[in-house]
Amino acid sequence: MTTPLVSARNLERTFSFGSEQIRAIHDVDLEVFSGQLFVITGRSGSGKTTLLNLLAGLDRPTSGTICIEDQDLTKLSEWELTRLRRHNIGFVFQSFGLLPLLSVYENVELPLRIADWERGRRHRRTEECLELVGLSDRAGHRPYELSGGEQQRVAIARALVQHPSLVLADEPTGELDLATGAAVFALLKDIVQKEKVAIVVATHDVTVARIATATRELSDGTFVT
Repeated sequence: MTTPLVSARNLERTFSFGSEQIRAIHDVDLEVFSGQLFVITGRSGSGKTTLLNLLAGLDRPTSGTICIEDQDLTKLSEWELTRLRRHNIGFVFQSFGLLPLLSVYENVELPLRIADWERGRRHRRTEECLELVGLSDRAGHRPYELSGGEQQRVAIARALVQHPSLVLADEPTGELDLATGAAVFALLKDIVQKEKVAIVVATHDVTVARIATATRELSDGTFVT
C-alpha cells in the first residue's frame, strides 16, 4: 500500500475570542499522495486557510497530528519547520506575491539563490520551470508587464523550482476571470503528472472538482464530504 505524503489525524485548531472558544478546525482526517491534485472546497470562513496554515507548519494544531514525509510537524522546532518549508513545500498565493523590480526569470530563480544553488544548475532548473508553465518567452519581462494569469504561472514556477514534494495553493484563481482560472487549474493538473508533486488547493470554486484527483469540502471547520 502506498504511503501518503501528507497525513493528518484528529486535527483541531481552537482560538480564544474573549471567553469563547472558536473551533476553526476540528475532527479533520486527511491523506494526500504524491501525484495528486487535492482540492479543498468551502465557503469563505469555512476553515480552508487555517487548514493550509496547519499543513504548512505556519500554525500549530491545538490537538491532533500532521505528518509530511514521515515527519510529525507537531514535534518539530521552529527552525526545523522553517527548513521543511524552505526545501519541501512550495507556496502559491491568491495575490501572486511576485517582486515587482525583478524579471520573471529572477523571480523564479530567487529561491535557488537563497538556497545557494550552483549557477549552472540554478539556470537549468529556472529555465525548466518557465518552460513547464509556458513562459520561456516572457523571462525578461517584469510582473507588471504580464496578465494576471501569466503572473500566477510565474508564481507556480517559483513554487516548483526547488523540487518540493508538496505545493500548497490558497485561492490561486481568486483574482482571475473564469477562463483564466480554468487554465491555471488545468496547468496544475498537468504539473502533478509531470513533476510527481502533490498539490493541495484551497478554493471556493467548486467547478475545479471535475479535474481534481481528490476533493473534500470543508464546512464550519470540518469535512462534510
